[in-house]
Amino acid sequence: MTAKLVDATNHRRIAELGERVRDGGQISRAEALWLFNLESSADILDLLAWANRIREHFKGNKIHLCSIVNAKAGACSENCRFCAQSSFYQTGSPKYGFVDPEPVLEATEEANRNGVTAVGLVAAWKGLNEGPMLDEVCDRIRELKATGKARPDVSLGIIKSQRVADRLKEAGVECYGHNLESSRRFFPQTCTTHTFDDRLETIGYLKKTGIKICSGGIIGMGETREDRCDLAFELKAIGANVVPINILNPIPGTPFEKNPPLPVLEILKAIACFRFILPRQ
Repeated sequence: MTAKLVDATNHRRIAELGERVRDGGQISRAEALWLFNLESSADILDLLAWANRIREHFKGNKIHLCSIVNAKAGACSENCRFCAQSSFYQTGSPKYGFVDPEPVLEATEEANRNGVTAVGLVAAWKGLNEGPMLDEVCDRIRELKATGKARPDVSLGIIKSQRVADRLKEAGVECYGHNLESSRRFFPQTCTTHTFDDRLETIGYLKKTGIKICSGGIIGMGETREDRCDLAFELKAIGANVVPINILNPIPGTPFEKNPPLPVLEILKAIACFRFILPRQ
């Protein structure tokens, strides 16, 4: 088959898949993997154009801004290989305990002035259990919510009981950030101090209590295109409400510090493929 015939065939197939998704249908894993494996710039630009049509159809042209407060920094007990805040690596990242109310309220005021609608409390630790720290976290959430100036979101790691999730909901949490990071197959290459199933269990508790899920992953850690595809379908299976797609920043001192950067078209292609699989997110 000549190059022109291949280009035309690929063009038609991308359009067929794009139209199907735009019209409310779905693509299979095999079809999605074919999209992830597109190589030519012409094909990728076709893919990007269709991903944009899908986005405009389902989500329009509005954006939602959110901000975060690093509520507890550094000395994390987990060994996530991409993270500057892990206690396993020497990165020079700041370290401090759980913040007092004032910095959270100041961040909320600043967010409000800049049109940000959600402020998230994030913490570098394994997760939350019942006890004094959960009490303090719930106090910060209630204080943030009481301002009426921003929606309180959190990203607080692993949860091992339904009661913890219920208390976060009672305090006012509307959305919880908890990335799957990568596919089930590749996850052990990113972290060994907790499991992929630990993360799924956490999401299950949160969904049961009615908290929305912000969950995505990181690309550029050494995963394959198939891993990216599997991550997208896992996010679809858990019903993630918001899907952040992060690009690895290779931080000196972490095991991934020498990972080569992904080519720009490879990044854009991955984002477009996620849009085909998750058109409403």
